[in-house]
Amino acid sequence: MIKTNKFLGSILLISGTTIGAGMLGLPVITGFAGFFPTLFVLLFFWGYMLITAFLYLEANLSVKGNVNLVTMAEHTLGFWGKAVAWVFYLLLLYSLTAAYMAGSAPLFTEAIKYFTGYTLPAWAGPLPLVAIFGVFVYLGSASSDYINRILMFGLIAAYLVLAILLPSHTDFDLIKHVDKKALVFSFPILLTSYGFHIIIPTLTNYMRHDVKKMKLALVIGSLIPLIIYVVWEFLVLGTVKLTGDNSLAQMYVEGQGSTAPLINNLINVLKLPWVAKIANIFSFCAIITSFIGVTLSLTDFLSDGFKIKRNKKGRLLACILTFLPPLIFLYGYQRVFLTALQFAGIFVAVLLCILPALMTWKIKEAKFYQSFKGRTLLVVVILIALAIIGLDILEEMGLLKNLISGYLNQNV
Repeated sequence: MIKTNKFLGSILLISGTTIGAGMLGLPVITGFAGFFPTLFVLLFFWGYMLITAFLYLEANLSVKGNVNLVTMAEHTLGFWGKAVAWVFYLLLLYSLTAAYMAGSAPLFTEAIKYFTGYTLPAWAGPLPLVAIFGVFVYLGSASSDYINRILMFGLIAAYLVLAILLPSHTDFDLIKHVDKKALVFSFPILLTSYGFHIIIPTLTNYMRHDVKKMKLALVIGSLIPLIIYVVWEFLVLGTVKLTGDNSLAQMYVEGQGSTAPLINNLINVLKLPWVAKIANIFSFCAIITSFIGVTLSLTDFLSDGFKIKRNKKGRLLACILTFLPPLIFLYGYQRVFLTALQFAGIFVAVLLCILPALMTWKIKEAKFYQSFKGRTLLVVVILIALAIIGLDILEEMGLLKNLISGYLNQNV
């Protein structure tokens, strides 16, 4: 079954890697601009990131064998490309892995207490994620594909329950809200919402370098998150008011990245306490599918970078190098991965946008990208990425908050 459905499995691995638990809180960031401006930008970034994914695939296919970003960058850009790939890739994926470990801890702790009555000590919270699902990463793409399909079914089922319940509470006056200048505030986070490129080298090998199927898998696999994002934005922005008590502005001020305030608000709207359990199921499945996609990509990246043999011992070493550093960061150096996460937009822009464009620029076999139209497209891709980097820096400096300060001041 797995062997005959690698195409489907690849689609779901792309979708699972893309959709994270943070999706639940996405409307809190984008809500200030309103639904229709957000819809436009969601479509724009989907198209933009799909183009950069094709560039990433082009660079991957230009090097023979089972290779990852390190070899791709070295082959096309030389030493400096290899160095940039190492630094930015490890910063992004180690911080994401640590975040998934931290995010899964309360879910596992609650589940274990519910079934056994035993409360895990705080230090043990992140370990079940690694102990249970790290095994599938060790076993490789086929095993990861299998468990990812099950989790994607749970994710979509939980999402559909929430989507079915909310429409009857939708207020179309809330949907009509538009504030174009506030849209800029959400650009960096929307870019990171389509970060599925990291799984491409793994899937290219998994699908035996079938270019047509890979491109189709990228289109369909990224379309699924786009549809889910759009529907979720519509439901939440049409249900939760913008300012005042239990509003998006209040959630932004008090939430600090947590989805709990939004879930609590939806419980109050729907008058259904069990909605929290459905949201927890969604969060759990979203964390695990993203964790599998990220860590599977990271093990392949490290195997390529350190030239680790792809046998059992080599796979075990790659998994140790994948899981141990994030655990160390989580226990002893939390500021390191938290700071890294704050700059995720910059890492994504460099790794998944600028680097693929520059690598493709150097590939002589890619005839289209040697033409004027192709070169122009690559320049536009790079300029957009540089603009996102600038916006992310301004956001970290607190300067973009001026765009939404009018809404926040109403909740002070």
